[in-house]
Amino acid sequence: MVQTHNLTFQYERSEHTFNFPNINLKEQENLLILGKSGIGKTTLLHLLAGLLKPLNGAILINNVDITSMRTNALDKFRGKNIGFVFQKNHAIQSLNLIENIKTRLFFSKKPINNTIIDEVLKQLDLNDFKKTNINELSVGQLQRLNIALSVLHKPRVILADEPTSSLDDDNCKSVIELLKKQAQQTKANLIVITHDRRIQSFFQNSITL
Repeated sequence: MVQTHNLTFQYERSEHTFNFPNINLKEQENLLILGKSGIGKTTLLHLLAGLLKPLNGAILINNVDITSMRTNALDKFRGKNIGFVFQKNHAIQSLNLIENIKTRLFFSKKPINNTIIDEVLKQLDLNDFKKTNINELSVGQLQRLNIALSVLHKPRVILADEPTSSLDDDNCKSVIELLKKQAQQTKANLIVITHDRRIQSFFQNSITL
């Protein structure tokens, strides 16, 4: 469950204040956030992830107000409850694919269950690339690895930043279907921000900033 109320944000040395619409997602509901560049989409996603502190307002994830949490508690909460699919690759270059997966679980303080890992990697067509170095993976494989890293610890919320903006139509559809499937299997809320209106039909709930 994700809720926001009267959320505003202002960057230092900026006179502009972002005012965001309220969000009220029940368990397993998904949300698409649309908007042009510079409108505040990524800012909102970073607020939801606890990476930024709002100027005003509240953000509740599973009835926990993350805006009132101290840094250490928020870091632990984020590691356990939030999965982030970044627009750019954030895998550790010095580790291979499976080492990246196990490192993510270690920092989330989640047990390393090889059966679950194999299931997810199989669903994402990555099972044959466990020992592959990160710099040897294709762009599509890196995207699927980002999805795996965001869902393997079974977060309550999956946040995706422009996951389809550089993809052709077929891969665009595949990535969104994979994200929705993984969110459904982990019973998580999926929130996607994008300017890519091709994926609007995949979501029942959407807002435009």
